[in-house]
Amino acid sequence: MAKTSRYRCSLLSLLFVEMASAAEMPLNMTQGVTDISHQVYDLHMTIFYICCAIGLVVFGAMFWAIFHHRKAKGVQPAQFHESTRVEILWTAIPVFILIIMAIPATKTLIAMEDTTDAEVTVLVTGSQWKWHYKYLDYPVEYYSLLATPQKQINNKIAKGENYLLEVDRPLVIPTGKKVRFLTTSDDVIHSWWVPAFAVKKDANPGFINESWAKVNEPGIYRGQCAELCGKDHGFMPVVVVAKEPAEFDAWIKEQADIQAKAKAAEQELLAMNMSMAEAMALGEKTYLGYCAACHQAGGGGLPGAFPALKGSKMATTAEGKAAHIDIVLNGKAGTAMQAFGKQLTMQEIAAVITYERNAWDNNTGDLIQAADIHAAKTGKKE
Repeated sequence: MAKTSRYRCSLLSLLFVEMASAAEMPLNMTQGVTDISHQVYDLHMTIFYICCAIGLVVFGAMFWAIFHHRKAKGVQPAQFHESTRVEILWTAIPVFILIIMAIPATKTLIAMEDTTDAEVTVLVTGSQWKWHYKYLDYPVEYYSLLATPQKQINNKIAKGENYLLEVDRPLVIPTGKKVRFLTTSDDVIHSWWVPAFAVKKDANPGFINESWAKVNEPGIYRGQCAELCGKDHGFMPVVVVAKEPAEFDAWIKEQADIQAKAKAAEQELLAMNMSMAEAMALGEKTYLGYCAACHQAGGGGLPGAFPALKGSKMATTAEGKAAHIDIVLNGKAGTAMQAFGKQLTMQEIAAVITYERNAWDNNTGDLIQAADIHAAKTGKKE
């Protein structure tokens, strides 16, 4: 008896937890923060109310007929078929309803596709598994990667508030201005989705799709890749920060200056040598941000999908050193191995190769410098 009571208490506890969780979930689509998202929401509610009215009329008529023409009242069913009038009515009425629904839907779809008169244009490129943003009106571009710590993903520490929805570098756009997004992909099909903007556009390799948003209020808006794009599909978030125009202009100027200085400083780095400790520290950070998703944090890879670096011939032998540099720089055609020559600085590439050749008991003692990467890129030895 006591066991039965405990069982019932457990079921009740579970039921209350489920009810509490359901109470936290929205029962409708969000209204969003752009005029277009409001139009989409209003269209959704209009169609919803029309469907409710149709359901009320149809089920009301059905239940009324069942009740008033039941056998208990001695009603004799009418005998008729092939009524031309009825057939015309049940064809004309749905067509009329569809026309009524199509008018606001068409207006909203046309508005969603109208990217003319954009004041800012951003090229959004998806790749496994990160986003690249390039401002076509300014000399600013960068990659945006998942920032959720691996310890949270591996359940070693508590999950954060924005678990799997945080990045190291969010996309920044101005408020009150029409921003056009040109969406494409480097490899497989992705989908750039920000629910608050009512923007969800596929990123197809070899094609450019257009969308736009005009955000009215500053804030942080989160989304994610909405297309199954590979094993780390769930680790490809989108974060957009909307700033006031003056703040956005200041941010753009700051980023342009930083990137210009970085390009100038890269030439100076060719003459500088990192110590092993510096290379290993930078290499580990770069590896965890760009390489661990495929080759795993411990370098073991995934059998049949991604090769192991730990103990591999390429990462542990003198003969494999040149090939190691080449594959990180230029990638490998026909595989998921991307070219990092444009994604990372020469110093970061040198550091990550140094890390891969000395971590996980590889212990080659090789210390790669930025000058080695420059030589591999240009074919000239420093």
